[in-house]
Amino acid sequence: MTAFRPLSLALALTLAAAASQAADVVRIGVVAPLTGPQAHLGKDIENGARLAIDEINATSPALGGKAVRFEVLAEDDQADPRTATIVGQKLVDSGVKAVVGHLNSGASIPASKIYSDAGIAQVSPVSTAILYTRQGFKTTFRTIANDGQQGKALGQYAVKIGKRVAVVDDRTAYGQGLADEVAKAVKAAGGEVVSREFTTDKSTDFTAILTSLKGKRPDAIVFCGMDPQAAPMIRQMKQLGIKATFMGGDGMQSAEFLKLAGSAAEGAIGSSPGLPLEKMPGGGEFTRKFNARFGKIQIYAPFAYDAATVLVTAMKKADSAEPAKYLPELAKVSIDGVIGPISFDQYGDLKQGAVTLYQVTGGQWVPLETMGGQ
Repeated sequence: MTAFRPLSLALALTLAAAASQAADVVRIGVVAPLTGPQAHLGKDIENGARLAIDEINATSPALGGKAVRFEVLAEDDQADPRTATIVGQKLVDSGVKAVVGHLNSGASIPASKIYSDAGIAQVSPVSTAILYTRQGFKTTFRTIANDGQQGKALGQYAVKIGKRVAVVDDRTAYGQGLADEVAKAVKAAGGEVVSREFTTDKSTDFTAILTSLKGKRPDAIVFCGMDPQAAPMIRQMKQLGIKATFMGGDGMQSAEFLKLAGSAAEGAIGSSPGLPLEKMPGGGEFTRKFNARFGKIQIYAPFAYDAATVLVTAMKKADSAEPAKYLPELAKVSIDGVIGPISFDQYGDLKQGAVTLYQVTGGQWVPLETMGGQ
């Protein structure tokens, strides 16, 4: 046995030296619904952020003269406000230095106070409710246009279709906030909101609402909610013989909506913050890399990729992963992302936020026009 002692000692010394040179781990939280009917959108966010972090790690990053390795810590908020606060606190307790998320505004808004209290930056790639960045927190940012911009685009286009517009929302912070902006834009454009209806983000039977709307003879019905509700709603609308154009926000402008709605989706119009993927400055290369690893992009992967990228960019500028040091750099960050130029205004909102309108033609989302942006 004695013959092996020098070798064992040498091995131990080697391992100890390697451990002393090991990279420090910097944890980045990623939060979205990873189970349930919105999981396809949540995974889109997680995968976009993971791709960014993996590419950053491949460059052998360092902070403060020490090698670091960024690690994604993903949590499932189930698109539920209460669960969002629970997993948000869990991430804080786990020592994350920043958070990419959440998807739903109704999750981001309550969770944002937890991150603010902990002094940790939150960059949402999806949450569009105006309130999210208007709470006075210095820690909230987003890489996507807000509902003021999106609601204006939807409302103005609806009035181009016809003066009589019905608005339906799912009573979430996202849905109700977007519906308010749509209604405001319809009136400003000289249209009439003939009805305001609401449902829930769990409903699948909209017969009563649609029957009521049929009697109001709207030219357009704008639904402010997510694709698991938008798809059965448009199917039931067609079954009832309602001729109005069905419209919705980014919550329905997804590949999943096309799959769930089938042929009933034809002619629907959806808005989505940002340029069309193929027109994003980094869209082509991002699509190639993402598709090779994760498959088809739903909507939000590029925005999540850029959210993770701006966080690490700010840390590199500050030469530190400590929020108190990198937050000032995050507020004044300016980069060319996949989605285009990224910088934030005094609220943490994306400057030059574009909104693109799409129509389902031949079973595919086809761009109609882009409003705002660069």
